[in-house]
Amino acid sequence: MIVIDAAAPTPPYEQLRAQLARQIQDRTLAVGTRLPTIRRLAADLGLAVNTVGRAYRELEEAGLVETHGRAGSFVSAGGEHSLEQARRAARDYAAVIARVGIDATEAIRIVKAALGQASTP
Repeated sequence: MIVIDAAAPTPPYEQLRAQLARQIQDRTLAVGTRLPTIRRLAADLGLAVNTVGRAYRELEEAGLVETHGRAGSFVSAGGEHSLEQARRAARDYAAVIARVGIDATEAIRIVKAALGQASTP
């Protein structure tokens, strides 16, 4: 279920993109699942068609969604690849942290700070 909070400081397209990405990554939306059309989802959520279109485009750029013209948009197997890439990066990071002697609490603080910087435009 997608919920858009009009009062939130996060733009609606980003709320939609983040919720769909989370559902793809936690496998609530399985690989191959057909997503609603942009027009249908826009109508269901009370959003502009361009807002939903932007969210879908960003998901496609991230490799989480594939669009096949009139056939529609589908959850991509690329989402699995993205998760594996993140797991590999996490293992590499853990190895660096162990090698340089940083404790887990500090390592997590570093990651949270980096994630905060990554989400800042």
